Amino acid sequence: MYQSTTPRGDSPVTIIGAGIAGAWQALLFAQAGHDVTLHEKSDAAMMLSTSHWAGGMLAPWCESEVSEPIISRLGLRSLDLWREALPDTPFNGSLVVAHARDRNDFERFAKLTSGHRRLDAAGLAALEPSLEGRFRDALFFAAEGHVEPRRVLPKLHEKIVAAGGTIRFDSEVEARDIDGLVIDCRGLAAREAQPELRGVKGEMILIETDEVQLARPVRLIHPRWPLYVIPRENNLFMLGATSIEAEDTGVSVRSALELLGAAYAVHPAFAEARIVEFGSGLRPAFPDNLPRIAIEEQRISVNGLYRHGFLIAPALAELTLNYVARGQIDNEVMRCA
Repeated sequence: MYQSTTPRGDSPVTIIGAGIAGAWQALLFAQAGHDVTLHEKSDAAMMLSTSHWAGGMLAPWCESEVSEPIISRLGLRSLDLWREALPDTPFNGSLVVAHARDRNDFERFAKLTSGHRRLDAAGLAALEPSLEGRFRDALFFAAEGHVEPRRVLPKLHEKIVAAGGTIRFDSEVEARDIDGLVIDCRGLAAREAQPELRGVKGEMILIETDEVQLARPVRLIHPRWPLYVIPRENNLFMLGATSIEAEDTGVSVRSALELLGAAYAVHPAFAEARIVEFGSGLRPAFPDNLPRIAIEEQRISVNGLYRHGFLIAPALAELTLNYVARGQIDNEVMRCA
């Protein structure tokens, strides 16, 4: 349990779920002066959380290719909140590349997105020397960023405590048993209250090599298995991209082959990389794949972040706080019973 001895006000807030959605809710409410208690059913390692398996990309412009405008709006606001809360958040931009055979898909991506500039082969090599000679051009989204979920979540938890909040791990509670304001951020575990939720599996592979150096995420456009390669510390890279309508756990042989094959297509040196870990997480999603803040008196549910958890969680927390503090309602996100 994390607990502060700093005295707080008389407006207690209980938040259930210490993943990325709950952590941001707890942080903003604690910083606003509320007496915050954050409950998490797993331990501090958070290995049962969907956030543990996330990519952590902060890429609102790239995501606009397939997402509704609300995701870009929330994502753009979240970038500012990430900078305020964690000034060392890497904002090195992101790259989108494609091989010649996938040129049409690359041009389509360019037309459907904004916030990028086109680099020729020399410009790409100057930005990422490891990719020299690999692609004839690229799209560079200079204002985008990325975080490493397994490192940034503990930092957010520390900030919650520093702001006066309390975190109770290994604590499974029911909202109906708690007095005062309760914010439910349990993801799929809240399906008994929100039966529309479904799980969308996202698979990842963690590999290690010192033969490739990247300073930012790289997306490979492909009609069948688009890929992102996200650099981590200590010569690690996360490979991800799958979005499968299934609620089983683990990584399928097909997905593993496609992810590894796509990585090889980005750079042949990945063929000699050491596989460190396979894993998958179930992202909570509503039928429209859009986030929802549901309000029923003293019970607020924040759910349906789908594949955009790290991108939009800060802005959703700000909306919830604005509602509690001033009664502000965002009609695109909020539903009031």
